[in-house]
Amino acid sequence: MTRFIKVVGLLVVASILAVGCNKPDDPGSGGGNEINGHEYVDLGLPSGILWATCNVGADTPEGYGDYFAWGETDPKELYDWKSYRYGNFRHNRYELSKYCTDSCCGLDGFVDNLILLEPADDMAHANWGIGWRIPTIGEWDEMFQNTTSEWTTQNGVNGWRFTASNGNCIFLPAAGYYWESELNAADLGVYWSVTLNVEFPYRAWGFHFNSSQCHLCGPQSGTNGAGGVLPSVKQPKHPKRDFVSKAHLGFVDGKGSISKHK
Repeated sequence: MTRFIKVVGLLVVASILAVGCNKPDDPGSGGGNEINGHEYVDLGLPSGILWATCNVGADTPEGYGDYFAWGETDPKELYDWKSYRYGNFRHNRYELSKYCTDSCCGLDGFVDNLILLEPADDMAHANWGIGWRIPTIGEWDEMFQNTTSEWTTQNGVNGWRFTASNGNCIFLPAAGYYWESELNAADLGVYWSVTLNVEFPYRAWGFHFNSSQCHLCGPQSGTNGAGGVLPSVKQPKHPKRDFVSKAHLGFVDGKGSISKHK
């Protein structure tokens, strides 16, 4: 059974705002910069997407938050294929019962061609309510390409700070991931996206990092049964409709991984 690649992290569903960064109000939010009691920050991104300041299940930017298997909305004690809601791994083959694009990986040849998590399976939406969701891999890429980054320590927690041209920033802690009942951290950041890996449907796209690099990861990402943390995004009330990109489809290039050292 495939395990996570050690050089990358796997699944956090809430973005984080670093201490000392500015937090402007959203003019269309009705005052304040939170929804359902959860704060967000405007990074001035072309799409207008707003990122949460904490991981789902965390109360501070440096808090790890809760850990989730991809498409499961509750944390649990054991993360593996035997306990995964939408599949299993038996007799050296995957048996997916949802989110499958390849009959060779589906239970009894099952295929539904779903490539983005439905709202009921979106960990951020389920836990934080209407207005929140996990970012697509395209939105991860947009955030990454439109910020500068540095490996740093915040209140004793290692992670990456991403700073936008408007001075606002988020902090992503190196929260690692769970496999079975073991937490694997060691300066890893493993963050889920909502986007399935079409070529390898037993894996989802994620945003991964260690202390020296960050990258988007698909084919070499961890299996969907593992447990990770989550960043969340808020759709703007008035999206910038002239911004049309793969972010809205959730793809970077459909397969492979795009790396960028910063």
